[in-house]
Amino acid sequence: MRFGGDSSPLHILTVIGTRPEAIKLAPVIKELKRGGGSTDVHVCVTGQHREMLDQMLRMFEIEPDIDLDIMRPRQTPSQAAALVLERLDPVLADLGPDWVVVQGDTTTVMASAIAAHHRRLKVAHVEAGLRSYDRENPFPEEMNRVVTDHVSDVHFAPTVRAKRNLLQEAIGPESIFVTGNTVIDALEDIKDSPPTSEYLNLPIPDTDNLILVTAHRRENHGKPLQGICDALSEIASRDDVHIVYTVHKNPDVWYPVHKRLDGDDNITLLPPVEYPTMVKLMDRSKLILTDSGGIQEEAPTLGTPVLVLRAVTERPEAVEAGVARVVGTDSMNIVKEVFGLLDNAEAYRDMTQSRNPYGDGRAAERIAGILAAGGSLPVGLDEWA
Repeated sequence: MRFGGDSSPLHILTVIGTRPEAIKLAPVIKELKRGGGSTDVHVCVTGQHREMLDQMLRMFEIEPDIDLDIMRPRQTPSQAAALVLERLDPVLADLGPDWVVVQGDTTTVMASAIAAHHRRLKVAHVEAGLRSYDRENPFPEEMNRVVTDHVSDVHFAPTVRAKRNLLQEAIGPESIFVTGNTVIDALEDIKDSPPTSEYLNLPIPDTDNLILVTAHRRENHGKPLQGICDALSEIASRDDVHIVYTVHKNPDVWYPVHKRLDGDDNITLLPPVEYPTMVKLMDRSKLILTDSGGIQEEAPTLGTPVLVLRAVTERPEAVEAGVARVVGTDSMNIVKEVFGLLDNAEAYRDMTQSRNPYGDGRAAERIAGILAAGGSLPVGLDEWA
């Protein structure tokens, strides 16, 4: 039922550009579609991450209604944003949705929010309020999410801290709802599922000290990535360790990583894997080295410690909870932190025992309910605390 007693369907357009956006919006799309005839949901993909996005949509059984197909080789953020603005505008004009729903901090998100704002359509931002307060870390995501928040009409903050960040920027409290993070909803649906054939066929030896690595963010390209690879080479010199690095297809990541680490017997380099496989790898690993925001949120549910390969994180809740630690990209510091956890059982145990600060698996339910109520919290639906 539409808000205000209107019986016509609620028209919602979700815009997805990358694999993480698909993971985090899939539970929302699923929850919105449970509304049956009372909710009309369209899915628009931009294709910012073509191959990985398509893989994720198939896994969640999401069939896009519109594909903007913006991805081009060696594309800059400005070129991607320009194509989103150009190609999304006629879609918005044609559909005229009640809500345009975006998630996160990618170029797709920022450009889609601006395009909707220009059409005077309501924007709902899932995972609003994350801040590092450093425009260079992450780049360009910090700017993207600030812009998106300031043109959005409703803000779904994953944590109380994220809400506080928004309030400090003079965003109206009536527009902010603490929902938890939808990635926990997705993870809860996947983590107990049987292993996929992809996972069962991974060329990984049986070891108690499996270290999972992901590192691809733009600010880590070049010298920082070299430092990370140098650290991994040193860590892999231990006989009791095996490293699995899922390597992003971006040429600025793929080629230098393979040039530096390919051929090391204690390192397995994999292309990006399907999400269920990634969840199994996170669960199986002794610890995770990553610059991914999503993994910082997911790993606490699995009890796997995270060392964050960045100078700062916009997800300090995990650090404060003791399940994550920011270690940067200096090779010597990374090695010291990894060896410290591998060789100190008490320090390791301290990082595995904590409540996940990012949600209870009901974020999508809260988001769908608030959208259906016109941007207000319905009676009987509590915020995440």
